[in-house]
Amino acid sequence: MNTLSKVKKIQILSGLVEGMSIRSLERMTNTHRDTIMRLMIRIGKGCQRLLEENLKDFHSKYIEADEIWTFVKKKEKKLNPIEKANQKLGDQYVFVALDAETKLVPVFVVGKRDSGTATEFMQELQKRLKENGRIQITTDSLKAYLWAVELAFGKDVDYAQLTKLFASVNPGLGRYSPPRISQVVSTRIQGNPDEKHISTSYVERQNLTIRMQIRRFTRLTNAFSKKLENLKASLALHFAHYNFVRIHSSLRVTPAMEAKITDHIWGWEEILAYEAN
Repeated sequence: MNTLSKVKKIQILSGLVEGMSIRSLERMTNTHRDTIMRLMIRIGKGCQRLLEENLKDFHSKYIEADEIWTFVKKKEKKLNPIEKANQKLGDQYVFVALDAETKLVPVFVVGKRDSGTATEFMQELQKRLKENGRIQITTDSLKAYLWAVELAFGKDVDYAQLTKLFASVNPGLGRYSPPRISQVVSTRIQGNPDEKHISTSYVERQNLTIRMQIRRFTRLTNAFSKKLENLKASLALHFAHYNFVRIHSSLRVTPAMEAKITDHIWGWEEILAYEAN
């Protein structure tokens, strides 16, 4: 990996953030898949540091939060009793926060869908926000958020939950399709949230972006993470590219520029500058 040219590194990383698989990149770039994996992990760890150092003290009014499911090595139901004791295996959830106005993703946390991960997620979000008074947070109906939001923000927050009820629909034999939403119920949990901004639409659209641009999240394929370290590295690379490099189609600038965190579109050279040692 250390002998790869900068041009080859950028070519590989560009393919990864556009949803290409490791083996496809191996064939296209004539680079061994182990080298590609080592490069992704090294740059991914650097991107995590990039996000921690640059995404802080930003102004936000409306935050949407959601979780996206994936798994490491095996799905939860396939784990044996010994493997189930290992929190790094089985079902994993990526908790994602998104600013509804700038589309910036200030924080993500990977873990089990429980109170521990939800608390870590909200506390990390609180640390990234600028002291700018009350904000409004909307999440889904996961009960773990109730305690996590109060613990992280106290009473100085307007908080609402959005519950989606799904109708039972038989898609037919051998066909895969998501269930149909029959009703959406918003519940005010704390403070006085603005009804117009009680929504998780933007962050759910971000979930689609994740599944399209990170190959290991693509459903109904054999692409998945074998190690939690690999999953976290791929996510850090994705969000660094999403926030600082990729121009948002509706904003016409990057989310980081819209949030006044930077004044220019980052190039891959700036991402590579954070390469982990």
